[in-house]
Amino acid sequence: MDKRYQVFVSSTYEDLQVERQEVMQALLELNCMPAGMELFPAADDDQWTLIKQVINECDYYIVISAGRYGSLGPNGQSYTEMEYRYAVEIGKPTIAFLHKDPLQLTQGRCEQTDEAKKKINAFRELLQQKVCKYWQTPAELGGVVSRSLVRLMQAAPAVGWIKANEATEALAAPEILRLRKRIEELEGQLEEVRSTAPPGSAQLAQGDDKYPIIFTFKVNDSEDQPWEWKYILEMEWDDIFYDIGPLMINEATEHEIYQSLNETIGHRSERKRNLDEKLKGYKEARNFRVAEHDFQTIIIQLRALGLITKSQRLKSIKDTKTYWTLTPYGDQVLTTLRAITKDNLVEDDAPENTGDEKDES
Repeated sequence: MDKRYQVFVSSTYEDLQVERQEVMQALLELNCMPAGMELFPAADDDQWTLIKQVINECDYYIVISAGRYGSLGPNGQSYTEMEYRYAVEIGKPTIAFLHKDPLQLTQGRCEQTDEAKKKINAFRELLQQKVCKYWQTPAELGGVVSRSLVRLMQAAPAVGWIKANEATEALAAPEILRLRKRIEELEGQLEEVRSTAPPGSAQLAQGDDKYPIIFTFKVNDSEDQPWEWKYILEMEWDDIFYDIGPLMINEATEHEIYQSLNETIGHRSERKRNLDEKLKGYKEARNFRVAEHDFQTIIIQLRALGLITKSQRLKSIKDTKTYWTLTPYGDQVLTTLRAITKDNLVEDDAPENTGDEKDES
């Protein structure tokens, strides 16, 4: 019979929202039903009684741990640790997923007091005493959860839930229909979250905010002697994404994106260079190269804005390239930027944007 399993997902919440989204997506793709306290309405029972009831009803239990210990219960332990200890106590099949290097997390995602740091370290040691896996990025966590849970379901088959047409008792049908509806609701919520900007991105530079890009190019003088010039061009973030975004509709290597950005800089700086008196008499510019620091900053910024993500394509062992692709949200933003409206059919693809020169050599 085709079974679906209910999996309790335990973690701190505020610092792991993106990670929880990846885990929820991984569970849904495995036809599992995720359960966690943020997914349930308030009840008359006290909080801990409700938590234990939900864990009891689940087939499997997973816990995600990074740099935060979490809110404390009446006994001084965090609810995350209390949930884990209870799941182990009742014999629930469990897996822990630990961040590979919590010291690399930002300050806001780690505990600040010595006491809290001691507690999270002690909890991490407790988790490592049983089956645990390690992760570093949200996308990596989703993949690790998928593979680990498949192996756990094979090693420790649970009761699970079955479809109505496979049930031996008609009374099972209403409950299965309720759970199916719940899955559809969760999938809708997840899709809504994945098509919006990530939390906190509103505070980042974006849209028509400008970023000064340092680049070099080569020209020959009237005597055909080569010279290298250093320039700065201020570009709006929307224009940067407008130019290099289409390359990642499917996916592109980091080198391909860099080459595309070099071509963009050459095109968009043309007007400024033509008006520059210092360049009068020099022959056509060539070999545009954006500073590596600025290129990496652009990649990180677009990733932080939720527009691009590392591709999860299956690569051969010899393929060491880094591939980037649009997120669903990034695809939506790019379509808004580049789709042509009826009243814009005769306009150019994008407005010219120029910046100020920093220095020449």
